[in-house]
Amino acid sequence: MNIGEAAELSGLPAKTIRYYEDIGLLKPPRTGNGYREYRDTELHKLRFLQRARSLGFSIEDCRHLLSLYEDRSRASADVRALAEARIRDVEVKIRELQAMKATLNRLVHACHGDDRPDCPILTDLAGAD
Repeated sequence: MNIGEAAELSGLPAKTIRYYEDIGLLKPPRTGNGYREYRDTELHKLRFLQRARSLGFSIEDCRHLLSLYEDRSRASADVRALAEARIRDVEVKIRELQAMKATLNRLVHACHGDDRPDCPILTDLAGAD
């Protein structure tokens, strides 16, 4: 199949697929005329990458996960360690987002939201007291 079909079936844009090829995550064979030929193997890897990226794994994590996936003698502990590290990253992000929400709530509640020009939100953003 060509890159357009692979993009449609994997849910990834063709540009992303080309990027994955450029950085060595994927190496589809070439036909005699130089076109990429995506087989079921490449399509499976693309779906794997799409799912891993949707869970927030970095490109390097994906590279590692793919190598573990392809290594039948892998230890599941290695895969678990990557997933646990990702959970910790998500937990940090959740705390950051909760702090952001609390700050925005405080600012919104401090603002009268009327016709007056003074606005605690803008004052805070400007760093003025």
